[in-house]
This record gives sequence, C-alpha cells and structure tokens, in this order.
Amino acid sequence: MRVLVTGCNGYIGSVLMPLLLAEGYDAYGIDNDWFEPCTLGEPPAPAPHRVLDIRDVQLADLEGFYAVIHLAALSNDPLSNLDPQLTYEINHQATVRLARLAKQAGVERFLVSSSCSTYGLAGDELVTEEAEQNPVTPYGRSKVLADRDVSLLADDDFSPVFLRNATAYGASPRLRLDLVLNDFVAAAYATGRILMLSDGTPWRPLVHVEDICRAFIAVLEARREAIHDQAFNVGSSSENYRVGELAAIVQDTVGGCRIEYADGAGPDQRCYRVDCGKISRRLPSFQLRWNARLGARQLLESYRVAGLSADDLAGPRFYRLRTLRRLIDSRRLTGDLRWREAPVATPADASALTS
Repeated sequence: MRVLVTGCNGYIGSVLMPLLLAEGYDAYGIDNDWFEPCTLGEPPAPAPHRVLDIRDVQLADLEGFYAVIHLAALSNDPLSNLDPQLTYEINHQATVRLARLAKQAGVERFLVSSSCSTYGLAGDELVTEEAEQNPVTPYGRSKVLADRDVSLLADDDFSPVFLRNATAYGASPRLRLDLVLNDFVAAAYATGRILMLSDGTPWRPLVHVEDICRAFIAVLEARREAIHDQAFNVGSSSENYRVGELAAIVQDTVGGCRIEYADGAGPDQRCYRVDCGKISRRLPSFQLRWNARLGARQLLESYRVAGLSADDLAGPRFYRLRTLRRLIDSRRLTGDLRWREAPVATPADASALTS
C-alpha cells in the first residue's frame, strides 16, 4: 500500500514514518523541514521525503498513492497566534486544496490529523464526536473549517477520515516542549520547578504520540464502511486529566520538584473532556499502550539520556513558535513562512515520490 505522509519530519511524523515502514507500507513523505533542527538525542533515520510546502503540492505529487496521511499544519494554539490569517491559509485552505488534488489524483483515503481542541470551551461533561464544536483559538477554528470542507468531498471513491487527537505527549525525535506533559516533565527534571500558568482546573484529554500513530495505521487497515467520512476522538475516555493532576503525576515521577503558580494564574478557556468510545467500537484492533504516568516515565528517561538542560528550556529549539520566530528574524524564512533559500533534500530516495 503506497502512502504519502505530509509533515513526515515533525513531532508525530518522525514517529509514524518508521512504524509505517516497519509494517511494510510503501511510505513516502513531504515536509518543509522547518523543525529538522528540533531534535533531541540521536536524529531519526532519514525517511524518504521531499522538501515541499503543502501550499505548493501539485497533482503529480499525489498520483499513485492509495492514501494520504495529512499531518502538516501550524500545530498548536500559541503557534496559530503568530499570524491567524496565515493559520487559516495553511491549516484550512491548503488542507482543502490538498484534499481536492488527492481526490483528482485517485487517492482513496485521506486521513486528516485533527484535534480535540476543536471542542474548546466544553466544560466538565464528556463530549463525543457529535458534540457541538466551540473552538476558542485560530488553531481550533482552522481545524473545524478544514474538517467541514474536506468532508464535503466524500463520495464513493474518496474517503476522508478525521482523527481528532487528544493532547499529544511522549518521546519523539522531533521533540516538542509546547505540550503540557512534555513541558511539565522537562521543567521538573531540568529546573526542579513546574510553573502553572493556569489554576490547574482545566481538563485535558491526553494520548501518547505512538498511540496516535497506531490510530492512523488502524484507519488505513479498517474496512471502508467503518471509517468513511467519520470523525474519531483519538485517546481513551480514562485519560482525561485536570492540568493540576498532571502536575502531581510529574512531581511524583520526577521527585524533588515543586509546583508553583504564576501570578494571576486562573481558569483556562480551553477546557474539555472527551469520550473516546467510538474509536474502540469501530476499530476494535486499536488499543492504547500508554497512559500519562507511563509517558511521564518515558519522557524523564529520554531527557536523562539526552542530557536535557535548563538552557534547552530557555532556548527556541523545542518550541515551535520560538523556532519559527528565530527563522524569520534570521531572514531564513519570509513573513509568510516560505524559505528564502530551500534546504537541501534528505539523502533518502526522495525521487521515489514521482517514480
């Protein structure tokens, strides 16, 4: 099965590509390589890919693929605030354009990496995929619009699927510290302090990056009638935590650290708990292998092995917004996030994309 992964060198993509290849998929990728330097420890084995912005994908780039796994996006709330209009251009308009081209190219399945943040201000009740979406950031709104418009393309020959991932965590070669559990473990380990920016009461559903990747593979392998034009909350109903509970788990895991609250820390508008029963019912082969406590231990060990330091937390490397600002300030990227001089492609066989 020939599969194209957008954002193949990102936080999720750098975990997903080796899994796909190990499972025997004929997997290739595209990535603009903004975050290639954001590597913790040993870099991942080069994945076959082309350096290509999703805004520039052409029909020929998609021909011959059975499925597209679309990960590429401005990928969190702070990053989307860099330029809300640019967020809509990339996360909404470029996604819909990509889906239309994929349909024209004969791609049968189009798997969208969506987000549970689309539920936004949902409160304490568990929400299912049928719940009203109430996003409170440009990122969340861009995902709602993209999912809506890609769904309109569904027909007998083109099956879009929307994986609404819970908040990701866990070790990845392309580390992100702008994710709550990753951040808490890093701060506790490197500084001995977890700084809470909210009052700790907001709910967050969590899911390990490897489990997200296994969900994509489960959808690839599922019967069409089980997944066609469906949205799935990706995670476990038992893995909803208040932010303060996550801090306590990390404090217990790392030891010797303290929890502090920032001046003026109060409730966060983003508060949602998700019911993940649908993915278990529709895709019974998909089983989560991680929980937050196991993930905190894995993160702690990965930080110890790599020698993560307080300087790493202060610098831009593991924070997507800081990385992009550095690339813009150094004039390597334009204000609309295009390379002034394209980076060199991976040594892996990128030519296979068009062969």
